[in-house]
Amino acid sequence: MPLQVELVDQVKNAKIYSKLDLRWGFNNIRIKEGDEWKTAFRTAYGIYEYLVMPFGLKNAPAVLQRMMNHIFRHLLGATVVVYMDDILIFSEKEEEHAEHVREVLRILQENNLYAKLAKCKFFVKRVIFLGLVITPEGISMEEEKIKAITEWNAPRKIKEVQAFLGFVNFYRRFIADFSKVARPLHDLTKKETKFEWSQECQQAFEEIKKRVCENPVLIHPDPEKPFILETDASGVAIGAILSQRGEDGYLHPIAYLSKSYNDAQRNYDTANKELLAIVESLKHWRIYLEGTIQPITVFTDHRNLERWKNAETFNRRHARWHMELASFNFEIHYRPGKMSTKPDALSRRHDHTDIPNPEQIMIAAEKFKGFKANLELDIISMIRESLLEDESLTTLISSTQNKEDLPPSIKKQYDKYEWKEDLLWYKGRIVIPENKEVKLAILEMHHDNPIAGHQGQARTLELISRRYYWPAMKLQVNRFVESCEVCQRSKGHKQFAPLKPLPIPQKLSRSTTFTWAELMISTTGGQVLGLYPSNLTLFIY
Repeated sequence: MPLQVELVDQVKNAKIYSKLDLRWGFNNIRIKEGDEWKTAFRTAYGIYEYLVMPFGLKNAPAVLQRMMNHIFRHLLGATVVVYMDDILIFSEKEEEHAEHVREVLRILQENNLYAKLAKCKFFVKRVIFLGLVITPEGISMEEEKIKAITEWNAPRKIKEVQAFLGFVNFYRRFIADFSKVARPLHDLTKKETKFEWSQECQQAFEEIKKRVCENPVLIHPDPEKPFILETDASGVAIGAILSQRGEDGYLHPIAYLSKSYNDAQRNYDTANKELLAIVESLKHWRIYLEGTIQPITVFTDHRNLERWKNAETFNRRHARWHMELASFNFEIHYRPGKMSTKPDALSRRHDHTDIPNPEQIMIAAEKFKGFKANLELDIISMIRESLLEDESLTTLISSTQNKEDLPPSIKKQYDKYEWKEDLLWYKGRIVIPENKEVKLAILEMHHDNPIAGHQGQARTLELISRRYYWPAMKLQVNRFVESCEVCQRSKGHKQFAPLKPLPIPQKLSRSTTFTWAELMISTTGGQVLGLYPSNLTLFIY
């Protein structure tokens, strides 16, 4: 099933929408002939069997989604997004929208599918899709859902608490500080916890409803504009806001993040907690932030982190974080806490002020000689030169550069490719041409480099595939790691006992072996014989 967040992101540049609701849903799919008996059910009037796929089957949503993806395969992501029986048609130009709607209706007609007219919306600039209100300006919560949450009665048992949390969790990206505000309610759902609706639970319940009523509008992310990331860390949680500057010159939120520490992270010192907030935020919004052309501006209230990215030595944890953030183009800037009230609010709450910070003990950590997290400039230069020399990529590069002029059905084939910074990108990764020197340099950087640490096949493949792409990458990475002399000498290998010959028996038939032999009697069949050769005479019995 597709992620709903990714579907909504695909319509970020649209100016006009139409929505169709498929009639009969799962019942549009025929049960495989001969399997109808598996759906039998008994009634007072006899036993009945389904001829079409009923509602309630475990795999029914995935089967319906696969069917819809297949019939709209040439339009998905270009003019159409589909989530089961909900079809959203979108266009960047209003004059093209009528043609896009006709194309969708034609496909439905060819496949004998029908839409429910009462639930359809045509040529609107505000549409409700997957419980979200989508407009060209951004997304917000549906008014009916807000009303349902605000009128929700206080839970009286654990199942009612779980139902409430499950409902509001869908809108957590709109609710600042959700994970911490809802903590008392989450604690009630833990095993072996007696249900007791305390004053703290009631306050958390009312606070969630209050924040839902604020209904902020989250703007659509624009990859052409720089991103602003504001982070903060308190004693118990991290908070972050991802924003972009609008046409009015003000910052507008794209999404909120609030996350509690695990047991190990709770013991970090202040600097590491602030750095963890940056790392977790970049990883959480990887779909927006990885491989951006313009640098991401990261604001933190810890001055020492301004120099962290260019540090020459760091401990094991920081070395790992350097590797994880190598594909992000970001700059860390210091801003005093009094000027960062928004992320502070995400990581701090009035009931957290009484939690004392643990005593910090400074222990000298082991140091490692570092390397720059940015890509090596010489490798990038080699890739650019090789792209121009690789004739097999000429058509792909040309089509990617001019895909806006291609018909929608053909344009869809190149949606996953981009041409920027004089590089060809596939799903956010740099496409590597057929050049042995370039591939060897990449393999050495991610395996032989001291900070890479001569990792195994799976780990080396993961590190490379985060940033680069070329066919048969897995096979070449595995061969490179297998042939690494350092790994062969230093890493342990599975030990095998040496082969030993079978002892020669002293008497006939004292020791025999056993095997099978098949005798073909005719073209239609055969017989199988058991053979018992003697280890002394090799005579077969």
